[in-house]
Amino acid sequence: MKILVIDVGGQHVKLLASGRRLPRRLRSGPKLTAAAMVTGVKQLTEDWRYDVISIGFPGPVVHGKPVAEPHNLGHGWVAYDFEKAFGKPVRMINDAAMQALGSYRGGRMLFLGLGTGLGSALIVDGVLAPMELAHLPYKNGRTYEDYLGLRGHERRGTKKWRASVAEVSQLLRTALEADDVVIGGGGARELRSAPRGTRLGDNRNAFIGGFRLWDDPRMQKPKRVKRS
Repeated sequence: MKILVIDVGGQHVKLLASGRRLPRRLRSGPKLTAAAMVTGVKQLTEDWRYDVISIGFPGPVVHGKPVAEPHNLGHGWVAYDFEKAFGKPVRMINDAAMQALGSYRGGRMLFLGLGTGLGSALIVDGVLAPMELAHLPYKNGRTYEDYLGLRGHERRGTKKWRASVAEVSQLLRTALEADDVVIGGGGARELRSAPRGTRLGDNRNAFIGGFRLWDDPRMQKPKRVKRS
């Protein structure tokens, strides 16, 4: 089975298929709609063969569907039928969760994705639990994202931002009893080194995570829970 991985970001949409070594990408941005993304992907991958698709989406995803329009892209993502548009089976998860899958080595791992905002995911013994820690209150009336995201970096400067990354990573590691903490996302490049007790991820791990969505038996598909 050949897999196409689509990593949707605020500046670029990055693509890689099974058996290919070099990713391709198209420009993203506030005018990129879901339909425009699909059209661009089809054009860029005309010479690639693939059977199924993984999509990393920059926003909350529930049961394989986006539940809110992305902040940094165009509209029309929530109601869009990706499987119909591509004519292929599609699995979609949050982009931070996809990078977390690609970074996973076992045990209980917390992933923090530093970027425009703050992405997060927890994997416990191969079971993925996407999280939305970014908007939880942290201190001084602000959220974790307000301190660790791009706005916090610009507001407080690099030195204080790095200190906050180190502090929050330790706080969340303790709270979630994580064996392993991975700090990824584009903002991780701004860290001089990995904070104590953590390791730095790699954005290319998002592709590994996309492949694992289909071919790694450890990555169990989330089950719906019936409510009484």
